[in-house]
Amino acid sequence: MGKEELFAIFTGIWIPFLGTALGAACVFFVKNEIRESVQKSLLGFASGVMVAASVWSLLIPAMDMAGHMGKFAFVPAVAGVSTGMLFLFLMDKLIPHLHLGSDDPEGPKSGLARTTMLVLAVTLHNIPEGMAVGVVFAGLLTDNSPISVAGAFALAIGIAIQNFPEGAIISLPLKSSGKPRKTAFSLGVLSGIVEPIGAFVTILLVNVISGMLPYLLAFAAGAMLYVVVEELIPESARGSHSDMGTLGFALGFMVMMALDVALG
Repeated sequence: MGKEELFAIFTGIWIPFLGTALGAACVFFVKNEIRESVQKSLLGFASGVMVAASVWSLLIPAMDMAGHMGKFAFVPAVAGVSTGMLFLFLMDKLIPHLHLGSDDPEGPKSGLARTTMLVLAVTLHNIPEGMAVGVVFAGLLTDNSPISVAGAFALAIGIAIQNFPEGAIISLPLKSSGKPRKTAFSLGVLSGIVEPIGAFVTILLVNVISGMLPYLLAFAAGAMLYVVVEELIPESARGSHSDMGTLGFALGFMVMMALDVALG
């Protein structure tokens, strides 16, 4: 692979982080916290993007790569999804964190500050997203991969789009709670740094993971789906304006599906 392709990979894995940073920058331009109806819409939108990305960008390529297994081409997808969900389940139990709109921390008891646990909650979201981007771009470096550069960028752009509201949703409440704008912005950005780090590590291990790529694509999909079902959808459906979360989900799903089909 030439320098242009390597530059494209380097650029692609930073795109989702840029979405988080731009969302966090809303603290400098938005005076008040996001209205509940808008927040529900954004949570639903993020859910729709992640579900569509899991199907079109991760699971379908995983099964295509396992086509030589015939009727059992579903095995890597099933194994990867179940393992990815189990991994996020364990992280959910082992890492103390606090979801937005909740007063009860999850995970083991700790003396961590509320702000720290809020950032850890968003960071847990971003782990599977960083893995997904890393695995897809790593697929470009392997032989006989159905993943194209355009398809990899479609996933990166889709995740960046849904990271924008996530960055805003974490930074604006921090500003409203009394944190200085720069501090709220920094914490919002920090929550997304795990994505390029995870992507870089995955790509560095490409020679080791090439034979496991179908399983890893499905693993990332399972982890993303766990976040959607366990957290994003319940948060968007809690209380009033739940219909806005549903409409946001539909829009996010269609946007990511269109991106993947058009660019992939």
